[in-house]
Amino acid sequence: MTERETVLLDEFKGKLDKLINLHLRMKKEKQLLVEEQLLLKGQIRLLTLKNDELVKKMEDLKFAKSLLGGDENSHEAKIKINRLVREIDKCIALLNR
Repeated sequence: MTERETVLLDEFKGKLDKLINLHLRMKKEKQLLVEEQLLLKGQIRLLTLKNDELVKKMEDLKFAKSLLGGDENSHEAKIKINRLVREIDKCIALLNR
């Protein structure tokens, strides 16, 4: 092997080593990002559940307030009660099947 070929081969080996190291670093970084993504998805699920719970509480509080409120809220209360009665009637109808 000539000196030029040896130099080229050494350069090639050096570049190949750099490429392999870069690949390993990118592989580790990808794994970290995948783990972070899973963590963030879990947090999103928890926050979504908490949000749903808070929305339900807010609706319940609005309903309670409308029952206690004056004339302007009594109409809303009647609508809510009628809706609840219809839902209960549907449940009873399903149970009777």
